[in-house]
Amino acid sequence: MSKTGTILVLDDDAAIRTVVAQALRRDGHRVTTTASFAEFEVQLRLTTPDVVISDVILPDGNGLDRVARLTAEHPSLPVIMLSAQNTLSTAVRATEVGAYDYLPKPFDLDALSRAVQGALARSAGGPLDAVDGDEGTLPLIGRSPAMQDVYRIIARVVSNDLTVLISGESGTGKELVAQAIHDLGPRRRSPFVALNMAAIPRELIEAELFGHERGAFTGAQARSAGRFEQAAGGTLFLDEIGDMPMEAQTRLLRVLQSGEFTTVGGARTIRADVRIVAATNRDLAGLVAGGQFREDLFYRLNVVPIALPALRARRQDIAALARHFLDKAAESGLPRKQLEPQAIAALEHYDWPGNVRELENIMRRMAVLARDERIDADEVRAMLGSAGAVPVEVDPGIEAAVRGRLERMAREEPAVFDDGTLYDRIIGEVERPLIEAMLARHGHNQLRAARALGINRNTLRKRLDTLGIDPATGRSGEPAAG
Repeated sequence: MSKTGTILVLDDDAAIRTVVAQALRRDGHRVTTTASFAEFEVQLRLTTPDVVISDVILPDGNGLDRVARLTAEHPSLPVIMLSAQNTLSTAVRATEVGAYDYLPKPFDLDALSRAVQGALARSAGGPLDAVDGDEGTLPLIGRSPAMQDVYRIIARVVSNDLTVLISGESGTGKELVAQAIHDLGPRRRSPFVALNMAAIPRELIEAELFGHERGAFTGAQARSAGRFEQAAGGTLFLDEIGDMPMEAQTRLLRVLQSGEFTTVGGARTIRADVRIVAATNRDLAGLVAGGQFREDLFYRLNVVPIALPALRARRQDIAALARHFLDKAAESGLPRKQLEPQAIAALEHYDWPGNVRELENIMRRMAVLARDERIDADEVRAMLGSAGAVPVEVDPGIEAAVRGRLERMAREEPAVFDDGTLYDRIIGEVERPLIEAMLARHGHNQLRAARALGINRNTLRKRLDTLGIDPATGRSGEPAAG
């Protein structure tokens, strides 16, 4: 059964006060509403609320400043903040001053109800350490609901050393999230060290992580500190963690369990004083099921999961991101450009397979190539249409094969021309032998095959899975469902 309590609501918007009060009273709570800090102070003397719900900006003051004093005076009183300033800094600041939760406007009444229930059940807790910085210095941009979820998780983890696992497609900004967690937390004055597992040869990963002693292996002419030592006191960001070899996974697990490690070829135990943030664009749970990733390491890393949305899932952030990247381009010495409203609409209708990274690349290119100071929709569409395009001369034999395949389909399965699958069928039939041939040509080495194809290795992996090609043998099985 849900717990009920006395709720004090502070917001200068009469409509919000009414809607919130009605929703909470339906849940059985006793609700008092106020429109200013002056009224709030009076009500606080007349009643003892179980939960306070407060807006951030009010006519006679800043809610964050008042909440800081309120939580200091009443540390067991949970406060839920509401704000239309839906930025990472607002979420972090609300958590810093001791707010129990933060909900961006417009908010979902069910989410508010859940937050109130959680606040009523919570135990006493003090405010977090303050952090420096403002929105202009923070690396994450976006006020979409999907990014608000990310901000709220970041705000809750910056003050502790819990291990964080960031997942998301390539180009979504996983390292930016890791950097924000570091920069906003108590370790911010110590190093932030990143290591991309996919970029390190398998045989060198342990030495890169833990360092090595002189003579530990051929070519080790002097002692070298690994990333754990380099990041001492700070944050170690392990990118593409799904590419870590099994033997290195075992050593990393031991470090996470014991908090200690030894260098390759060394005997002295070294304390691992780092916070671990890992990231992947792969399905780690699927890798665990397939025996390619240790289950116990997965659970050690996945203490606080953060799922980053693809850019196509947060289209309302595209305009702000595009303007930001044009400003960055101008700061680096490129011509200053602005986007026409129709140009922004064209950007928002594109699917961005390369996510935020692709958007930044396009904006820098537009800063150089756009003819005028104001970029119009035609220029954007032309640029997006040519992004990554390479002129291709079609071989007559391939053209004849495709035409022949279409003729056979017309005779044998004419329905394919009406069910919307024709393009995927033909592309798949051409793509499959191409990938199989490249794998065979390069000894089933995925990295070399991907380079030859001109695609990212992670993209190749996804295509292998979709097409049902065994990467070890290069032979086709059943394509993945969906």
